[in-house]
Amino acid sequence: MTATRGPAAAGDGTRSDTVAAVVRQWRAVRPDLDTGPMEIIGRVNRCAALLQQAEDAPLRRAGLSRPEFDLLGALRRTGHELTPGELARETFSSGAAVTKRLKQLTERGLVERRGDTRDRRVAHLRLTDAGRELVDGILPEQLAYESAVLSALDADRQGELAHLLSELLSRLEGHMQALKA
Repeated sequence: MTATRGPAAAGDGTRSDTVAAVVRQWRAVRPDLDTGPMEIIGRVNRCAALLQQAEDAPLRRAGLSRPEFDLLGALRRTGHELTPGELARETFSSGAAVTKRLKQLTERGLVERRGDTRDRRVAHLRLTDAGRELVDGILPEQLAYESAVLSALDADRQGELAHLLSELLSRLEGHMQALKA
């Protein structure tokens, strides 16, 4: 019995991206398999890898990595002090990764720590004036860069993609929460 094929099965022969070539190869050697999931997950993974290779030009010019900018952005957009644990949750990072990045950002004078008056083990973090100025200065440039990356898609297609990715992400996050319980 042959499995039904995924979303691009009928028209995938006309696609010329890297994943389409991989799918065609798998179909040649294993025509019984449904490669539909590979067509979606493979493309999401490939897009993510290419975006990471580009390494966000405005951030790179400012000497920041994306994870560092995410920490600074979390402190800026929440508008209040956060603990390292709260920052880890806000940025979907491990505590160890946040600690390492915070050390670098503190040494650069972009973040400052304040000890908790009731519990010395707890640190409260906030942006310095220099950190706030950096985020406020780079965010418009970063958004323009991201817009340029997405410019191959018109506004309607970008909205559709954002909606579909949001739906997938919500389901995945719910699924991951269920697995943790």
